[in-house]
Amino acid sequence: MKIFYAIQATGNGHISRAIQLYPYLQQYGEIDFFMSGSNASLAIDLPVKFKSSGCSLFYSACGGLNYWKIAKNIRPLQMIKEAKALPLKEYDVIINDFDSITSLACKMQKVHSVQFGHQASFVSKHTPRPDKKSIMGETILKHYASAPKNIGLHFEKYDSFIVPPIIKEDIKQANPKDLGHITVYLPSFDQACLEKAFNSLPDQHFHWFLSEVNFKHTVGNITYFPVNQANFNESLISCHGIITGGGFETPAEALYLKKKILSIPILNHYEQECNAAALKKMGVPVVYEVGNNFELIIENWLNSVSPMPIIEANNINETLQYLFDTYNELD
Repeated sequence: MKIFYAIQATGNGHISRAIQLYPYLQQYGEIDFFMSGSNASLAIDLPVKFKSSGCSLFYSACGGLNYWKIAKNIRPLQMIKEAKALPLKEYDVIINDFDSITSLACKMQKVHSVQFGHQASFVSKHTPRPDKKSIMGETILKHYASAPKNIGLHFEKYDSFIVPPIIKEDIKQANPKDLGHITVYLPSFDQACLEKAFNSLPDQHFHWFLSEVNFKHTVGNITYFPVNQANFNESLISCHGIITGGGFETPAEALYLKKKILSIPILNHYEQECNAAALKKMGVPVVYEVGNNFELIIENWLNSVSPMPIIEANNINETLQYLFDTYNELD
């Protein structure tokens, strides 16, 4: 069996999930990966056969999206050309983790696909949304990478086609401990935006993962790390808590490890606002803007008693069997 797997590389979570799935998928046949987007900072140990700049995200300095820069870098004619060129008819199964080019290619070439991943969960009206819905955000989530069948991943089973998060094997096999530090992963924030707040809490040590950092080093109460999967896993497994965005994979792993979480969704990023709504329902503290008193927010969070929601890890063998059974229903 030949499998085409499209990865949206606007963040590390999609790639991390594909890396975890790859050895399981190899049991079914030969896999070629298509990487679309250019935001990921993880090392990619996958057989990537096709690449595209696709649609990438760009951030403002302190926690928001730069919509002008995002729009300026979209090349619709190039994307149509790439969609026509993808040889999808050579593949038996097409798995799409939220890539618009693959979705367009399937429509143009009249081939089937399954949308598989976190964004697929938003096809369901039961998946949590913020109090104020965004028409544009809903349109993107439902139509950006649409497919005839969907298998969604989320914190809880909000609908029949939604399954638990895929947790990395290193996390599943870990023996969590608390060494007292706070792990920080906020890729939409520049270093200058948060450094003062962290320095204002000299008794609290922070492990801060930043894409602009090239080597591990410590200054005062902050140890700076490059974005590296092994180092991040180690820090998360042994942290007291984590400050992160409103993404999916990192909060899911932190919940699985029963770690204290402070979520700061990217400003005006609708999917992250939806994830934040789901986290809030589970009792996880969410902060929507970081101002001059961020250190007070951190102190209050550290001193508060947060619930520890229990989430399941995905049974990958069962989920892949479900995926291939679902795909066969399309024939």
